[in-house]
Amino acid sequence: MLFFSYFKDLVGREVTVELKNDLAIRGTLHSVDQYLNIKLENTRVVDQEKFPHMLSVRNCFIRGSVVRYVQLPPEGVDIELLHDATRREARGG
Repeated sequence: MLFFSYFKDLVGREVTVELKNDLAIRGTLHSVDQYLNIKLENTRVVDQEKFPHMLSVRNCFIRGSVVRYVQLPPEGVDIELLHDATRREARGG
């Protein structure tokens, strides 16, 4: 639940999602659920030459089980908040 609550705070910000098939999609995070299913708006493909068929896609839903990485905006990462939340979760409370 730690990462789910963190991702909820990033709604409305731009993220890059890399899928297990090496497709990387950049877009505005519209929504995320507890399974890390992600809905992106205003999307664009990072490697357009490798995936030209994705150029016309503007909004997409990404199933959490196919996500390899989510790259966060550097200004969106609050290190202290993550450290505190990780410590609390490790202690079980």
